[in-house]
Amino acid sequence: MLDMLLAGFESVLTIYIILLIIVGVFLGLIFGSIPGLTATMAVAICLPITYGMEPVAGMSLLMGLYIGGVSGGLIPAILLKLPGTPSSIATTFDGYPMAQKGEAGKAFSFAIVSSFLGGLLSIVVLIMIAPPLGKIALQFGPYEFFAIVIFSLTLIASLSGNSLSKGIMAGLLGIAFAMVGSAPIDAFPRFTFGFHSLDAGFNILPVLIGLFALSEIFISAEKKMKGSVKANLKKVNYKVSIKEYLGQGWNFLRSSVIGIAIGILPGIGGGTSNIISYVAAKNSSKKPEKFGTGIPDGVVASESSNNAAVGGALVPLVSLGIPGDTVTAMLLGGLVLHGLQPGPLLIQNSGDIVYGIFAALLIANVFMALFLFLGMKGFVRLLSIPGYILLPIILVLCVVGAYGVNNRLFDVGALIFFGVIGYLMIKFGFPLTPLVLGFILGPLLETNLRRGLMLSQGDFMPFLTSPIAATFLSITIVSLIFAIYKNKKNKKQESTDNLEKTGT
Repeated sequence: MLDMLLAGFESVLTIYIILLIIVGVFLGLIFGSIPGLTATMAVAICLPITYGMEPVAGMSLLMGLYIGGVSGGLIPAILLKLPGTPSSIATTFDGYPMAQKGEAGKAFSFAIVSSFLGGLLSIVVLIMIAPPLGKIALQFGPYEFFAIVIFSLTLIASLSGNSLSKGIMAGLLGIAFAMVGSAPIDAFPRFTFGFHSLDAGFNILPVLIGLFALSEIFISAEKKMKGSVKANLKKVNYKVSIKEYLGQGWNFLRSSVIGIAIGILPGIGGGTSNIISYVAAKNSSKKPEKFGTGIPDGVVASESSNNAAVGGALVPLVSLGIPGDTVTAMLLGGLVLHGLQPGPLLIQNSGDIVYGIFAALLIANVFMALFLFLGMKGFVRLLSIPGYILLPIILVLCVVGAYGVNNRLFDVGALIFFGVIGYLMIKFGFPLTPLVLGFILGPLLETNLRRGLMLSQGDFMPFLTSPIAATFLSITIVSLIFAIYKNKKNKKQESTDNLEKTGT
């Protein structure tokens, strides 16, 4: 294996391929940092360019785009509370409050290091244990995926803030929005009310941009914000000590493992892994109430998991020929385009090219961190732009990003609709994240439920008797009991605190 990896580095360490990786990472960062322009779009646009290249060169460019596209989302997430990609949703929860407190540089430092190390760990896992992990992932059928999604939905309880009922309502609303459009399996149109534009449902990017960016613009406009978002750059803290980095060690490791595990499971990806890792970090923290107020723990959890999902998603692609997410589906096309057949025999038949791809991933990860660190001060200077200039620019980027997804004005309308929904939810104290989680997981829940029932001919028992599914459902029940107990305890504590304040 070591000899093959060295041979892979030897094939990649040429000026031509290094330049391709640099260009790929740079373009990926741009695509990731502009809402609506994702890593998937970057790979899709550049895929035809690689047609005339050698396989290692072409795939190296695509890997640079992949790494850069996933990592670029942290820039607007921290500075503007705007997730550049679905993988950066949870980065906004603490990254943006840190920027508001003058700690944008510190947030960037934690995010970049976490992204680099999470990606590095996942690539090592990809190189070391891709075949056995791929075989384990192959054992997951509709029963197992249904149980995993049910378990993931229980995380809504941890994202509901002070009101569990409002969190559940927001989650159900997200699932309801996800059901608009063609049904899975039979493609029967639902809740379209005669509008054919709704046949395809709501795209995830206009939903995210509307909820997190447009609603923020509405809130800022309501406050008649003047001046700048954070005009005093002298207060921006760039320094992070080694001790602070080491203090996040367990958080980073746990989040990276979650990211790798979720990345390996086809169809889930970084959009879910960053939220689950954030919830895991919050639940295991001694001070969970500080999450969402601007602490590094939330940034580390999100960024280490979404980059770890990159290597995880490549495991089933390389070992089984099964794409783990939308980007790896494009990369699957790239492999086929270059005459490679993804699957169990890929490493055996084309080991030199595969290990060249692994080497390109490692090099792209280094350049990603380098570019982000070099550009960090420039990114932070965006905070000095006056609000009356910055907000219209953000609004234009939101509209362009929403339109660019499918080149449809309908998506711009969806953006505005979800912006208003997000604004009203914030005004009435409803959390936004459970809605997003419900929207992402809703289709997975329904698809695997229907597939499982078709497989069992309408019998629900296999969902309960499958060992893996039964394990996850058992964990779900325990998680629900714990969440209800914790919610009641918090309410009791709040009542006691209020009585003490009233008494004094």
